[in-house]
Amino acid sequence: MLNGLSFGGLLFLLASGLTLTFGMMRTVNLAHGAFYALGGYLALAVIRASGSYLLGLVVAVAVVAVVGVVLERVVLQRVAGRELPQIMITVGIAYVIGDVVLAVWGGRPQTLPRPPGLDGVLNLGSLTFPWFRLGLLVLAVVVYLVLQRSLADTLVGARIRAAVDDDETARAVGIDVGMLFAVTFAAGSGLAAFAGVWGGAFTGLRPGTEWDILLLALIVVVVGGLGSIRGAFVAALLVGLLDEFGKWLFPSFALFTLYAPVAVLLALRPRGLFGREERVA
Repeated sequence: MLNGLSFGGLLFLLASGLTLTFGMMRTVNLAHGAFYALGGYLALAVIRASGSYLLGLVVAVAVVAVVGVVLERVVLQRVAGRELPQIMITVGIAYVIGDVVLAVWGGRPQTLPRPPGLDGVLNLGSLTFPWFRLGLLVLAVVVYLVLQRSLADTLVGARIRAAVDDDETARAVGIDVGMLFAVTFAAGSGLAAFAGVWGGAFTGLRPGTEWDILLLALIVVVVGGLGSIRGAFVAALLVGLLDEFGKWLFPSFALFTLYAPVAVLLALRPRGLFGREERVA
């Protein structure tokens, strides 16, 4: 259970960024998994060169956030509201990033170091659990509380919700929707890189990681409900538990035990756990 919850925490760190860009902005970004991988590999390179974990984390988040802003401003803004071009463009960018990563870092699996202070294990009687995984779960809770509070109880959050619901009215009352979306996309991309740094120490990095992790993140966002941070958090924990218990109890049917409940849930509740009804003009 603890392994499933900690993996769910990692999924939330990734899916929270996708919730901002896809769930709230309605911008399809299938390069989100590639941002995860790129962040992990960038951090690995900086850590090896400087010996500083914090510097590697900051550089990875900053660089990927800038890449995300450039993608949104230069490319995706031109096809706003058109899902198929967004899918084609971001899938292409994901393949480009994947090939660059393969060319620079090679095809061998890589593992990032754990954050300082989180080595060792916690002893609870006969149970031992790595401090790193426990820290990952705590970090996910902190990120959830910060995002939930920021979007629900701050002026910036109110402006983001207003711009998403009705961008024309938002522009009319003086909200800089373009800048707001750029900042939101940067935050979502940065969260993907942040998750990649932690995920690189949790599951490692290898060619193809971007697609495996993207599929799980999409499941979390859709099951939780588009645009719902609370839904993404609950869904991430549920998916993490389903994945862990499925591999443990039914290793030959691990994929079935994950995707079958998701399919049943979406058949019964297409909007997800906390999705809102779409407004009809």
